[in-house]
Amino acid sequence: MFDFAVFGSLFLTLFVIMDPPGITPIFLALTSGRPAKVQRKMAWQAVCVAFGVIAVFGLCGQQILDYLHVSVPALMIAGGLLLLLIALDLLTGKTDEPKQTKDVNVALVPLGMPLLAGPGAIVSVILAVQKADGWGGQVSVWCAIIAMHVVLWLTMRYSLVIIRVIRDGGVVLVTRLAGMMLSAIAVQQIINGVLQVVRGA
Repeated sequence: MFDFAVFGSLFLTLFVIMDPPGITPIFLALTSGRPAKVQRKMAWQAVCVAFGVIAVFGLCGQQILDYLHVSVPALMIAGGLLLLLIALDLLTGKTDEPKQTKDVNVALVPLGMPLLAGPGAIVSVILAVQKADGWGGQVSVWCAIIAMHVVLWLTMRYSLVIIRVIRDGGVVLVTRLAGMMLSAIAVQQIINGVLQVVRGA
């Protein structure tokens, strides 16, 4: 059966990590000066790239880690540390606003990867797939992943409208809240990784 607890937990985790409200000003900065039709196309491309990366690690993440001789706890700790750095930047407002580049499809890099499909999202998906019980759990996990990417697409697709509604002050507020929640998730991820290392020792 469909597990709403698994769906809700992974969706909220990915929402905080991938941060749709926070990606809005970044998307606008990267695509500024382009026609609305091109912006909509780039929003779709970025979501497709992010989903492709997440899907690959969701399906073959453990095999990739085994090939590289990297354990899940090591990836959890590394991902947690990287997330903590990102969270601190969000909290202190030190994130650098990227500048648009006309000669590069920014929908692929850096928007799709690593801004959307970053280490935190990858680790979260690998762990969620591993922990999911039966077909119901797996369906719940993949529904959460798909739902999150739909939200990301809608956010970027209608980013101009969103900016008019919440304005700069709203974006800053949401960014700070996301940073606080992301820092807690990062610390918990590091703790979980360390505990797994201790238990396996």
